[in-house]
Amino acid sequence: MQDITNILIDYAKAMGLEVTPNEASSFQKYMELLIDWNTKINLTTITEPCEVAAKHFLDSIMILKYVDIPSDAKFIDVGTGAGFPGLPLKVMKPKLKVTLLDGLNKRLKFLKDVSENLYLPVELVHARAEEAGRQKQFRQKFDFASARAVAQLNVLCEYCLPFIKINGTFIAMKGPNPQEEIKNAGNAISLLGCELAKVKEFQLPNGDSRSLIFIKRTKPLSDIYPRHGSKISKKPL
Repeated sequence: MQDITNILIDYAKAMGLEVTPNEASSFQKYMELLIDWNTKINLTTITEPCEVAAKHFLDSIMILKYVDIPSDAKFIDVGTGAGFPGLPLKVMKPKLKVTLLDGLNKRLKFLKDVSENLYLPVELVHARAEEAGRQKQFRQKFDFASARAVAQLNVLCEYCLPFIKINGTFIAMKGPNPQEEIKNAGNAISLLGCELAKVKEFQLPNGDSRSLIFIKRTKPLSDIYPRHGSKISKKPL
């Protein structure tokens, strides 16, 4: 299998980030496990090594360019899938307290295998986001939450904002031109006790456009949120 260690180091350098040889070696092992497991369960459609390096790993760690995440912060990746961005951030910040939440248990088995192979302990939670967001051990308990989901931002907010504490930040990972989504999510952001903090847009080395939307909690979360999953999708805030 192709070695992506130097490729990833060069990609990161071009984007103003540093990936060390040891970190790049961990990402190489992660990629090998991802491609192997992907033959058994559907984790990703991106399997070409250079694309994995850019579109999964580099895309995930770009968060670190735009926000200072303390090394011991509590970070939850909601609907983590194959572990992005939570596990790449754990590679870069091994002391980060990472929780990976997903509704599909077989994905969590893959993530357990990766975290054990990389010697990076993480908390794995098998639950739907709207259910976990009502549980005491997760509700308003995190410094940071992230999601790399395809749902519209107004829907994504109700799934993810319940996890962040006062002054905590939700990072929504999106594609190009997020302005309309942000506008449509204004009501949801406000009702959920939060404010839009900033938006950062960038291009990956292959030219793909990405955006990061940072939303900060300024008020406690109302007891009525999150609603049932069917209501969230059918009647977004």
